[in-house]
Amino acid sequence: MKFFASCAKGLEYLLADELLALGCSRATAAMAGANVEGTLADAQRAVLWSRLASRILWPLAEYDCADEHALYAGAAAVPWQQHLDAGMTLAVDAHVSGDAITHARYAAQRVKDAVVDVLRAQTGARPNVDVEAPDLRLNLVVRKGRAILSVDLGGGPLHRRGWRQAQGEAPLKENLAAAMLLRGGWPQLYAEGGALLDPMCGSGTLLIEGALMAADVAPGLLRHGERPPSRWLGFDAAQWTALVQEAQTRERAGRGRLRLAFEGSDADPHAIRNARENATAAGVRDVIRFEARDVAHVSPREAARGLVVCNPPYDARLAADPALYRALGNALKQAAPTWRASLLCGDAELAHATGLRANKKYQLFNGALECLLIVCDPIATPQRETAEAPALSEGAQMVANRLRKNLKKFKAWRERENVTCYRAYDADLPEYSAAIDVYQSEAEGETWLHVQEYAAPAEIPEATTRRRLNELLAAVREVFAVPRERIALKTRERGKGGSKYAHIGTGRPDQRGEFVVVREGDAKLRVNLFDYLDTGLFLDHRPLRLRIAAEAEDTRFLNLFGYAGAATVQAAIGRARQTTTVDLSATYLQWCADNLQLNGFVGARHRLVQADAMAWLEADTGQYDLIFCDPPTFSNSARAEDFDVQREHVRLLQAAMARLAPGGTLYFSNNARRFRIDAQAVASFARCEDITTQTIPPDFARNPRIHQAWRMRGD
Repeated sequence: MKFFASCAKGLEYLLADELLALGCSRATAAMAGANVEGTLADAQRAVLWSRLASRILWPLAEYDCADEHALYAGAAAVPWQQHLDAGMTLAVDAHVSGDAITHARYAAQRVKDAVVDVLRAQTGARPNVDVEAPDLRLNLVVRKGRAILSVDLGGGPLHRRGWRQAQGEAPLKENLAAAMLLRGGWPQLYAEGGALLDPMCGSGTLLIEGALMAADVAPGLLRHGERPPSRWLGFDAAQWTALVQEAQTRERAGRGRLRLAFEGSDADPHAIRNARENATAAGVRDVIRFEARDVAHVSPREAARGLVVCNPPYDARLAADPALYRALGNALKQAAPTWRASLLCGDAELAHATGLRANKKYQLFNGALECLLIVCDPIATPQRETAEAPALSEGAQMVANRLRKNLKKFKAWRERENVTCYRAYDADLPEYSAAIDVYQSEAEGETWLHVQEYAAPAEIPEATTRRRLNELLAAVREVFAVPRERIALKTRERGKGGSKYAHIGTGRPDQRGEFVVVREGDAKLRVNLFDYLDTGLFLDHRPLRLRIAAEAEDTRFLNLFGYAGAATVQAAIGRARQTTTVDLSATYLQWCADNLQLNGFVGARHRLVQADAMAWLEADTGQYDLIFCDPPTFSNSARAEDFDVQREHVRLLQAAMARLAPGGTLYFSNNARRFRIDAQAVASFARCEDITTQTIPPDFARNPRIHQAWRMRGD
């Protein structure tokens, strides 16, 4: 069964990993949540144990919703007598987008009306509304003309753990606190004997969450206890009781092992009183030392290693002050230089004001406020303490400014589409002619950079070229704060017949055998930035691959010139009935197999064929409903006929169309700059539509000829 776990934006990948660890059969990151596959027991376990989820939503109905009448009719079609008794109480939470239904409260009212009308007609009685503690809480989402109506299994927001007695002006939600602790590696640090320090602890959220995490206390245990969180008739009360009993056993053992390893301070004595009150309610008061003191006087005791976790003020209400961030950074460098820090800052400028070098950065949302989580390990190094980084030259500053401008321009798009691998710069400044691609690792959230310097014209002196490259790299390091070992640098030179690359400047041997797992939509993909000419993922084809995922359900998918198999994985994610990937390279086919396995796809349904694509096509007798054909510009492999896409494309497409099932679709693409399709010849065997403009993503808008693409269908 599929269900949905919602969370704050920025926590999606962490949440998916957590749900898999809790036993769900599948979990993939989505916008502000995760799409999950599992049993009702898995969903109820998530209600009890998820530290990151906001809600666990079990779907009851999904239907077309063009207007309010369709909304009501779809809700009225649900057999509500199977879900609640007329004497029970009800509440509906609604979230709507689009033009048809624009008022969430009105949408919730119409769903409530449908439930009431159905039960009144069947039983003569009706449920009452209780917005605070209903027996059944429903969740409605209307988006793109579709309505999803679900049971909120947790009965409300899961970040409410049940221990909060007092709070400050802008309290940190507990699930965001958990994410800060997990990104900082707190569970492992605690297991290794480390301590936890919050020098601006406020009402104690981070310390209390850290102590309960260390004690293996289920986050839903205090909130719900043995009382089921929902009285939905489909709720498995016996299973819930068993889950609670297991959690109570683990809690007793965990609290018994808990040690005094937590320390909090704050300049506001009233905040310290609140923190002590909350810690008492959570049952961890005895293991946390609280003290009223200024951040400048922070001084962790005893432990040689630990995590500093902190949520300094950063919104308008709390008057974010860069000087406070500088004071925090200076204090931590003096008091705990060898520790790790996980700091939630308002933005990149405030993070920079700390003076700390971030190993990792994560964009998170604290409510509606976007903020930046930086992880520093260690907090300070001798090199940073003794020498300041040199100021950027005028040219490097120009590149840095353009990079920041591009990142700001792409920010809303990247967040909306969940894009984590993208082109940040493409020779925007002619003197600094390079392409800079960003790859965000899926598991660790680390930023990796793939920098391709285009060869300069012959008339440019070599010294000038070298200086410009160094300035570009200085700007890259300044803007992204990425260590040298995570920057792959290559130069592109025009050779006979096309482009070739040479590796330079990595500081390590070219053959590193190092793969990074990244996300594209719901797919995990392995990229290699150092060992090959390309990385294993052509970023400009992202929209076309996601289109394949959207159209692949129950199709027989064929990927010609399959490369590392990213399109094959997307088809499998889209529930293709079977996939076939053809490539001449055994290395690429193994890469494809590894990508498929990474996403849980193994077995005979996913066929890998090592062959010359043209020869294989002309010999094959199978039929395919969806074909992706992205040939190279040319190939002169000793194991196959010489290939030139301009010369051979009509023959190739005719052979591919012969394998296309009735009603099927073939997508043809290539990146040959001078390619011109023979429209007259192709029209003799296919209906052809140029879709290039639909497949160029925003990060490649400066280079609209990066590829060309066509959609083809038979008669």
